[in-house]
Amino acid sequence: MTETPRQAPVELPIIGARTHSADILAHGRSQAIKRGLDRTFIVDVDSHIGETAAWPEVLKFIENDATREAAFTFGGGTGQNAFLNDIPGLQWQSVHGRIPHGAGLKEPVEDTSVPREVTLCRRAIDALGLDYQVFFPSGLLFLGMHPVKEMEAELATAYNRWLVEHVLPHEPRMKAMLYLPFNSPEAAEATVKRFIGAKGVVGFLVTSTRYQAVHSNEYMRTYAMLEEAGIPIGFHAHHNWHNEYTKQLNRFISMHALSFVLSNMVHLTNWVINGLPERFPRLKTIWIESGLAWVPFLMQRLDHEYLMRRSEAPLLKRLPSEYMREMFYTSQPMEAQNLKLLEGTFEAINAETQLLYASDWPHWDFDVPSAIHDLPFLTDTGRRNILGLNAARLFNLDIPARYRQPIAAE
Repeated sequence: MTETPRQAPVELPIIGARTHSADILAHGRSQAIKRGLDRTFIVDVDSHIGETAAWPEVLKFIENDATREAAFTFGGGTGQNAFLNDIPGLQWQSVHGRIPHGAGLKEPVEDTSVPREVTLCRRAIDALGLDYQVFFPSGLLFLGMHPVKEMEAELATAYNRWLVEHVLPHEPRMKAMLYLPFNSPEAAEATVKRFIGAKGVVGFLVTSTRYQAVHSNEYMRTYAMLEEAGIPIGFHAHHNWHNEYTKQLNRFISMHALSFVLSNMVHLTNWVINGLPERFPRLKTIWIESGLAWVPFLMQRLDHEYLMRRSEAPLLKRLPSEYMREMFYTSQPMEAQNLKLLEGTFEAINAETQLLYASDWPHWDFDVPSAIHDLPFLTDTGRRNILGLNAARLFNLDIPARYRQPIAAE
């Protein structure tokens, strides 16, 4: 029997550091069209603006004259990476150069009428078929561990001003959760007072890689202000290879798998057990970029402990898991290898009303909208809610009339 000749393999184009975003995301766009996602309202609740590439511009917004002047002694006078506490020698995000865009989009941008970040955002929005994209910083996610306490507040203010004054006004589809300098409760409170209500600002971000206890009384005024304004607070996980547990891990993959989850587990446990959902019942909380597999585990673990030691959580009126089901979670990175376990996770967290689609673009492990659409156990309503309507309800976003889909009830 003669074997059917194999077709010659198709040579894939090499993706380099300067490859156009539309080319990197070409398959995501074609998938969206095939699935009819171009007729679906979609909000990407976690993407990264790549502020480190524009760091010299950000530094111009530092308000302390001495700090701003000192910043431009870095990088041969350019200010590049000034005062950031990232440790490049411990980064394997690019997989030894095989995923170059993960270290920052360096593609050419000819349009000088708007900031470069706006053009890159528009390319991603168009390629992924999005209606809105919510941005977070990248390099600033390390600032929670900055050894100079006041530096977090100075850099956070500069970054927030850069976004609000320089970037967001150019594109209404760009939204941001601004950085809260959480190491200083006074600075965090001042940040909310200053920027709440700014155009394009839909919430405030705490980078979870830090050792501050979220239930400390000194943060209560900040939480109260956010609750009163109806603005959510998000806890964005990040990796940390320097605490006593993770520094035992000898591979980046091991640290990356655990540290993103560990930080949010600690903060969420403190949040629930110390009764913050009872103290601030209308404050919406979002747990970002931790995946989902850890949430059912923590629900069961905390319920089990609570039922035997209720006296240690006197503010709680319900099981810990019941409060957790009312919180919001972002999908990326969604552990989808075992669909049966994933379906159970969706049921546990009330995903149809509490889960938010997130891409994490342009990071190496980003997810396109079809990652949600293709889940076989979701209803059509669930798909629409997770891909965009839950975010519209949470962030009070306008939904274009062409979709004509009702927002899921609270």
